Amino acid sequence: MAVYEGARPRPGFVPRRSVPAPAGRVILPRRGAETLSLPRRRSRVAIRAGRRANRVGLALGAIVVAFLLGFFSLAQTVRVSASGYDLDQLQTDRARLLAEQRQLRSDLDRLGGEPAVRKLAIDGGLTQLAEPLVVPAR
Repeated sequence: MAVYEGARPRPGFVPRRSVPAPAGRVILPRRGAETLSLPRRRSRVAIRAGRRANRVGLALGAIVVAFLLGFFSLAQTVRVSASGYDLDQLQTDRARLLAEQRQLRSDLDRLGGEPAVRKLAIDGGLTQLAEPLVVPAR
């Protein structure tokens, strides 16, 4: 049996087993080699290489994900409140424009009548026309 470099040492409390020989043959152990070995364990490559999952990294990753979710929620809340503020401002502007429209319509209705036009003309220095002058045809 060969001994590989980097093999795990066996604990001292595990009893040694004898290797059964095939019928009619005698197997002599090699000099310097142990005749018994532990059964082979199957393990992941990362564990065999000495790399294990870092729980601190996982915890930090979870904290970052939770922070990002909270930040996203906060951003959505701010966006909704800003939209509500813009909506209120637009409704206020619309009400102001409607009031101005009503005021202008009433001014046009008031100033568009004949008495208002006559008064404005007299105030502007104009007088009323005299009787029309009829010129006879030749």
